[in-house]
Amino acid sequence: MLDRRNCLSLLAATGVGAKFALDPTVSQARPLDAGAARADGQAAELSRSLRELHGSLRVSIREYDGTTLRRAQAFDGDLLTDGTRQWRLTWDTRRVPDGHGWEVTLTCTLEKGQAEQIALSVDFPFESWETANYVMIPGIVYNGNRYRTIGNSYNPDYPADMYYNPQTPLTTSNNPRLASDAKAPSLIELATGNTAAPVMSFFSPRFQKGWIVLTEQGTRLGNSGLSVEESADRESCEFRISAPVVRRQVAGFGDFRTSDDRAPNWAPGGAVSIRFQVFTFDADGIPAVLRKFMEVRKSLTGPTVPRNLLPMSKLAELGTDICRGNFTETKAGRYYLPENSRHFQLGWVSGMINTYPMLALNDPTERGRVSEELDFICSRMQGRSGFFYGFITQDGEIRSEKAHPSFPAVQAMVRKNGDVLFWLIKHLMLLKAQQHGEAIKESWESAAAGLAEAFSRTWQKHGEFGQYIVPETGEIAVYNSTAGAIAPAGLALAAEYFQRPDWLSVAEEAAERYYARDIQSRGFTSGACADISQDADSESAFGLLESFMALYQYTGKNRWLKRAEVQAALCSSWTLAYDPVFPTGSAIARLQGRMAGAVWASSQNKHAAPGVCTSSADHLFKLYRATGDKKYAELISDIQHAHAEAVNMPGHITTNYLIGSSMERIQPSDAEGKGAVGNFIRTRNSWTETDGVLMALELPGIYVRPGEGILIPFDHVEAEQVSDSRQASVVRLTNNTAYAARVSVLVETARQSARPLGYTAFLDWPQVEVPAGGAVTVRVTRDGDVALQA
Repeated sequence: MLDRRNCLSLLAATGVGAKFALDPTVSQARPLDAGAARADGQAAELSRSLRELHGSLRVSIREYDGTTLRRAQAFDGDLLTDGTRQWRLTWDTRRVPDGHGWEVTLTCTLEKGQAEQIALSVDFPFESWETANYVMIPGIVYNGNRYRTIGNSYNPDYPADMYYNPQTPLTTSNNPRLASDAKAPSLIELATGNTAAPVMSFFSPRFQKGWIVLTEQGTRLGNSGLSVEESADRESCEFRISAPVVRRQVAGFGDFRTSDDRAPNWAPGGAVSIRFQVFTFDADGIPAVLRKFMEVRKSLTGPTVPRNLLPMSKLAELGTDICRGNFTETKAGRYYLPENSRHFQLGWVSGMINTYPMLALNDPTERGRVSEELDFICSRMQGRSGFFYGFITQDGEIRSEKAHPSFPAVQAMVRKNGDVLFWLIKHLMLLKAQQHGEAIKESWESAAAGLAEAFSRTWQKHGEFGQYIVPETGEIAVYNSTAGAIAPAGLALAAEYFQRPDWLSVAEEAAERYYARDIQSRGFTSGACADISQDADSESAFGLLESFMALYQYTGKNRWLKRAEVQAALCSSWTLAYDPVFPTGSAIARLQGRMAGAVWASSQNKHAAPGVCTSSADHLFKLYRATGDKKYAELISDIQHAHAEAVNMPGHITTNYLIGSSMERIQPSDAEGKGAVGNFIRTRNSWTETDGVLMALELPGIYVRPGEGILIPFDHVEAEQVSDSRQASVVRLTNNTAYAARVSVLVETARQSARPLGYTAFLDWPQVEVPAGGAVTVRVTRDGDVALQA
């Protein structure tokens, strides 16, 4: 710990004094001079690192009238006197263990006097700012959200100029953003609960540097605030952490409402501490910032400690039972209901995805039902072009998606078509792996090949897939976005299945275009959800990761693995990095829920959910196998365990619905009102239930590499390595849950892990029975044998 008596003298060299500001303004701070930078150890190093980006650090007292800032005073030194009021700062500054950042705990105490409606802020002003800088706040702001904006509501209608117009710019809903209009105020105000991690970051192309600041969810005053404000001339920008949050407006699902945030009153002796970490680092592009973010995202909040609540085998049993009970017959056809209505939509929220785990049961009845659903889909929902329609009513009426009265042609989501291609081929592969190839119908293969050809034809004509297409003609109705993120994966699988190398070439070209345009240039993927505009979203991010791993599997090219690592970093930015503290009395608080791993939906839909819509995200596990980097295994483990926290079980009521059901709401933010924070929605969603079953199916319960010291449990059991040798590992599995577990085991060597894992590899994983509240010991050999030990 350092002597902080003169710490703020360094900051005074920036030109920031104890001045009143009647109106909020962006700082005009000057960079530290060399003399000040030598003055005091680690404070000087921190200041020097900020100076690399023409930045500085300032601490301010902010006085409010409601949500209106009346004045701001910046400390000049560790003492600030304002009439009868006297404030003091104390500091604890130290290097982050890896040596590439600084951690600061700043405490502000009111030593004398009374103060009303006061917030403390830590401000990072940056000069020589450019609007080309990439600004990212995980789960909500990507590239500053500085794009064309439409509407003032959830899922706004598209204007006519977005249709059949390849020049249409990326268009988003009304979200927090930095202004595109040079004359408009440029300000983002958020609570930490609005984010997947309380982090702000940016990349400067001019200086080839990245910058990240992490803080905690809140202080004794409640959730903290995160804000980014550009000056009127856009030549400076200030990043601010405040305790507590005081926003003028609160962001909803595509709209804003007036904030009722309030700063507290202070009495003598009142104090608050803000803890934060700062990283300044070399970066040759946005991918470097994303990868650094994934590296440090838990650096301040610490490693997560998931709870073992529900064995994956029990989750699969309950989920498939619910799905089994939802097989229905309507005028349209026979199918498993993908949602609570009797209508049917393909892909996205589980249509023709929930069939996959039912097929994996290898049960004649369910195999027959899956066959009937595939017959219905392939006969009723494919357009003349080869693309599929996305929605059909129970009465058999095909409906358009994102329709516009001026353009009557029925449209469908490109994302749903990507899902259809990927999952239809997976169904065919699974049937063959189960030795039921004779059950595959020519009509299914013809439909899959027709869809792959439609994607290939569209790519060859337009150089993109667009966001919405017309299945009858194959025309792109709405261009732009990353809605087709999973299409390259589907094309790669189809190329292998049908032996069409030309489709694999299209898959590579499309994936490379997405990476160059959306990851390297924009720093996010977008537009893959049916209820958003072309907003940044998690579903396209995970979908593109699926595509990169599929291309790595079928081409063996290392560049796809490198792109997958960057993409996984983007995916991590959508995933809760810590266990939020929820309001006392909320459902999650009562259950003591640990929600690290919940996945945020989109910049518009400001909530997290249990799982990736709709995928097991086993591509993260495959990426771990291919790289040996445990952070990928940790990420998918977090996702799986957060999912279990949302499952409705006896003594753990979430949906207040069927046992084993779940729903798409884990809500740390107040976007739906303060009363929604920490509370579940009393309903169920097929896609979240399907997610749970897919994770139980496609992730191993434990992963073991004998003789290499590698043992990773993904299931809800404790795994202890009793002994380990080159020939075998002895592992003790303890099940502390209330349910018996069948734990699948994947055993391999380092050499075997270098080979991509097949899509039906789970069929060959042995299973170990572990009784509820009990333990077993197993011997696992290098050749894959798993045997119980006495």
